Amino acid sequence: MYVSMKDMLWHAHDNNYAVMAINCVNMEQAKAIIESAQEEHSAVIINISPRQMKAHGYPEILAPMIKNMAERVNVPVAFNLDHGVNYEDITRVIHCGFSSVMIDSSSFSFEENIKRTSVVARIAHANGLSCEAELGHVGIAAQEDNKNQDLYTNPEQAKEFVDKTQCDCLAVAIGTAHGSYPKDFVPKLDFDRLKVLKETLKMPLVLHGGSGAGDENIKKAVECGINKINVCTDFFKHAQNAMAIALKENPNIDYMDVNMIAEDEMKKFIKNYMRLIGSDHRYYFEENVVIELD
Repeated sequence: MYVSMKDMLWHAHDNNYAVMAINCVNMEQAKAIIESAQEEHSAVIINISPRQMKAHGYPEILAPMIKNMAERVNVPVAFNLDHGVNYEDITRVIHCGFSSVMIDSSSFSFEENIKRTSVVARIAHANGLSCEAELGHVGIAAQEDNKNQDLYTNPEQAKEFVDKTQCDCLAVAIGTAHGSYPKDFVPKLDFDRLKVLKETLKMPLVLHGGSGAGDENIKKAVECGINKINVCTDFFKHAQNAMAIALKENPNIDYMDVNMIAEDEMKKFIKNYMRLIGSDHRYYFEENVVIELD
């Protein structure tokens, strides 16, 4: 089923689990993601950033392909613009057929973030899409932004922000960052802040920078109220490593076989992650009817 993020994330919110949002730039990744969701009876979100879609994964090609794949399975699948900043990118993906968008104005002032997010939320809702926003700022791991508490989400501001923008879910900053952390480094997350945010907002919350955060941090984040976890770096690394090993073992391996090996490794990673965050076996099928499990 090809759907927006809204209902799947509210189901996760009501039942205390999280849904993976996985960045994707090609057919092989889309296949691995959607097949894993079907086999695990899990909802899933496919993400693509503006940089990724300009460099490789053209949305005019990916959107109809992912929609076609999603309509062949009996689990909820959303296609979401990740970290949309420019209106041009957001309107482009709406026209292409995305089911959800994220407006990231977290680098702007609080007032400007509200203004920009409100406009995008209205446009998204008018076109049947869900809208994710970000308050606080999830920065870059290599710059150690995860340690800068000035970038963390303020719960009092968050309530005003959600009330004024009417966003459907909110990405919060509690100590994670995008990209790769230094070797053997595990970030320290502000779970007390997360608990206050969940109690204050009573809505689906999003964790960006899920890669490298550590299984225990991820599990506790879900327990404390996270309902969507963005994963890109770790997902790409698993595919890259599988292909590198295959080519080292057999330099003459067929191109298609290399891609199939990468797909299998991506599926193993996704399915293990779905079990970690509790999204597995939340949906089952009865004569083409999807039943949500509480």
